[in-house]
Amino acid sequence: TYGCRCYQPYRCFHALKLIKKDCLLSPRVSRCASTAAVPRITTHYTIHPRDKDKRWEGVNMERFAEEADVVIVGAGPAGLSAAIRLKQLAAEHNREVRVCLVEKASQIGAHTLSGACVEPRSLEELFPDWKERGAPLHTPVTEDKFGILTETSRIPVPILPGLPMVNHGNYIVRLGHLVSWLGEQAEALGVEIYPGYAAAEVLFHEDGSVKGIATNDVGIQKDGAPKATFERGLELHAKVTVFAEGCHGHLAKQLYKKYNLRENCQPQSYGIGLKELWTIDEKKWKPGRVEHTVGWPLDRHTYGGSFLYHLNEREPLVALGFVVGLDYQNPYLNPFREFQRWKHHPSVQPTLEGGKRIAYGARALNEGGIQSIPKLTFPGGLLIGCSPGLLNVPKIKGTHTAMKSGMVASEAIFSQLINENLQSKTIGLDVQEYEENLKKSWVWKELYAVRNIRPSCHTVLGVYGGMIYTGIFYWLLRGMEPWTLKHPGNFIIS
Repeated sequence: TYGCRCYQPYRCFHALKLIKKDCLLSPRVSRCASTAAVPRITTHYTIHPRDKDKRWEGVNMERFAEEADVVIVGAGPAGLSAAIRLKQLAAEHNREVRVCLVEKASQIGAHTLSGACVEPRSLEELFPDWKERGAPLHTPVTEDKFGILTETSRIPVPILPGLPMVNHGNYIVRLGHLVSWLGEQAEALGVEIYPGYAAAEVLFHEDGSVKGIATNDVGIQKDGAPKATFERGLELHAKVTVFAEGCHGHLAKQLYKKYNLRENCQPQSYGIGLKELWTIDEKKWKPGRVEHTVGWPLDRHTYGGSFLYHLNEREPLVALGFVVGLDYQNPYLNPFREFQRWKHHPSVQPTLEGGKRIAYGARALNEGGIQSIPKLTFPGGLLIGCSPGLLNVPKIKGTHTAMKSGMVASEAIFSQLINENLQSKTIGLDVQEYEENLKKSWVWKELYAVRNIRPSCHTVLGVYGGMIYTGIFYWLLRGMEPWTLKHPGNFIIS
């Protein structure tokens, strides 16, 4: 046996040498021989400019341009709420405001994976009659459960009134359905929605203010050359451009650098949320139940946890997920594998046995909290929703704060659009009142109250230190403690 173990690696190494030699010498190996024909330039025009690429000589690069009052990038809860509120204000004041909204998904809600616990506060402000309008909130929370997992057992933890994890009054929803419904309300109010068009580029005026955006070009080969069907994207110009891309949007990243928006805030920290939607055995289905856990399979130094929501959508559905902070210390940790391990825990596996996974996905999360929120306004544009990071991390909820930020932004934008005496220093309007008003709203108060919970996990006790901090300081002082903890290090995703 010992001889075989020594011999096997030698055979493999010898075989690799023969294959390499065959690739170099034999014309029969077309795959190896053809590698020399592969273009060595990158395909993206931001790295290899088209005006220096001979393949693009003579190609018509003119774009068609449209003018609007406000352009919104991203049809998530924040972007749609902003569009709806603008049109509501225009109707109330008998004004005509053209609002255009671009969304990369083929249809509104298609890129929003179902399964979320939503606080309806913003929806009630936007549409007080949301129930009569048929908003798809069918599952009020009836039961809250929280626990600490060990490898073989579950330790129940009581949820005291006033803690962030209390979900009384909230709804478990299929978020994609809610976003789709918001899209229908926006269209009914006259918002021009362009699904299937990704905002690929920020456009600027000569004075440096944002002019609008351009959608992506189509008809480009894999090697970066134009096809016969090549068409330039559409330009959308506006007095104000609202960026609601979600976490770590590629346009927002450009704006951070151009306007130095992150000068006076801490670096953003991130997490990844893995989510699945299952149909399960009806006998195991508990509509309205919300379950959260921390602990196994993560160690105490890795921030993260799980959720399992029982939906009431005419069939036995559960939405389950696993969140891992990307500041984990173990370089070999695989968030998806930890998610898989969690699904086999003795307290989780029985719910899923006999069921079927019907959808899955993942998304990035801003976890820096209020300490990491950048400057929200700049000449010609502003940031709303999860783009700047308005997620309430301990609650694991950002839909209500995102929607409210869009509404506050629209109210500030509209007041400038109808201000006949406004003297703007730049062509693109600088709506600084938005950030001022947001800081006076309940969104800022809510995020300020929980500002220390996530950073408190960076102690020798790790996640359990954060739980102790929450149970003592937050529960007693409700975020009024006279200190603000900082996030350690400079954890940044480029």
